[in-house]
Amino acid sequence: MNERSLKLSEIRPVIANARILPNMSEQEYFQNQTLRPILKLQNDLLLVSFQNYIVKAKNRFHELKKEARLDYIANAVQKDIKYRNTLKGMILGQFTLEEYEDYRKNSSALNKRMMSMAVKRLQDQMQYFEEATLLQ
Repeated sequence: MNERSLKLSEIRPVIANARILPNMSEQEYFQNQTLRPILKLQNDLLLVSFQNYIVKAKNRFHELKKEARLDYIANAVQKDIKYRNTLKGMILGQFTLEEYEDYRKNSSALNKRMMSMAVKRLQDQMQYFEEATLLQ
């Protein structure tokens, strides 16, 4: 493991409930070993980036009811390719070289997991976008 990989691994939070079991699939292992800690590490950046996305979209998000806001988040991540690629970059940039090689082998399936996890994380913290609006 090179110095960059070592440093990246050291700064990641430990997630106690991200279990690593001997019979899990490679994708599930990658999700729990790599994606969950990276998403937690990048949480503040993910929140700020989505707040910026809302502002660039003329704050329409704040006019919506709760269920519509959840859909708005999912649609932004799933259908806005530019924003989706921005999120992917925030996550992929935290991969070690070894993790990137593993990711490359099954990137399509792992991208789906990654974006699904990002959507869930943003939706679970939707109150942040209300608080951020009050600060503006």
